[in-house]
Amino acid sequence: MSEVVHIRELTKTFGKVRALDGLSLSVRAGEVHGFLGPNGAGKSTTIRILLGLIRAGGGTAELFGADPWREAARLHGRLAYVAGDVALWPGLTGGQCLDVMGATHGRVDEKRREQLIERFELDPGKRIRDYSKGNRQKVALVAALAADVDLLVLDEPTSGLDPLMEQAFQQCVRERRTDGVTVLLSSHILGEVEALADRVSIVRHGRTVTTGSLADLRRHTRTSVHVVTAREPEGLARADGVAECVSERLDGQVDTRFTIDADQLDATIGRLHAAQIHTLTVTPPSLDALFLRNYGEMPDAPDSRESLAGAPQ
Repeated sequence: MSEVVHIRELTKTFGKVRALDGLSLSVRAGEVHGFLGPNGAGKSTTIRILLGLIRAGGGTAELFGADPWREAARLHGRLAYVAGDVALWPGLTGGQCLDVMGATHGRVDEKRREQLIERFELDPGKRIRDYSKGNRQKVALVAALAADVDLLVLDEPTSGLDPLMEQAFQQCVRERRTDGVTVLLSSHILGEVEALADRVSIVRHGRTVTTGSLADLRRHTRTSVHVVTAREPEGLARADGVAECVSERLDGQVDTRFTIDADQLDATIGRLHAAQIHTLTVTPPSLDALFLRNYGEMPDAPDSRESLAGAPQ
């Protein structure tokens, strides 16, 4: 599969600050690629380099096999970009802004644009100065998703949207992926990335710390198990890959919780069957856990929106 984005050992400094320190990133044609990291990790700098807005200090950055700094104008005809804090023309209406933004993309599917306006419940006749932040974001999303481009670069694209509109956004991205469009998605809403991404790259301090499909990454993170059995599973706490094993008797049954290495799960299920399983719940690690694992902590809450609510934007 060909690469739309090819970055190797990318570096960039701003004065004494080293924003990128050998970052690598590969985005394959036709995939949705999640790009994750806290504030200061280097995501925005990487995106600005890909858009040709700033020049890389060192390393390689290619977009469709070309240098985005030297060929920005040509490459921009093949992509659409949505920022997390959209700046639009306050005196224009939403529809007029869509026309202006559509002209920069070159090719716009007018029928799809009308459908998107309806799906995002956008009033194109209102002036931008009268829009909420969420409605300004909708204008940018409609413009990008209506464009006939090969790549969507989405940087915190659902900032300001309510949950219903986030669902509409996710469905639209799935449809564009089905059309063969490649998507680079940077977001702090991990549930959003988990729902959409084929592969994920997590960056920290200007470097990529891990990349792969969610299935690949989960193989390196522990799975949680909750089982209720007729009797205590023999030797479970000492079994290979098992940790944090806690059992207690409740109403004549044994309630056991533990974590386990994913590649040891099948063997351990046999021990549980021997103890006569009443209920069994196996929970693979969420993207929330995969993300926070790279920062030396685990989430306090299972919902990714809540657990990252305090994360810097």
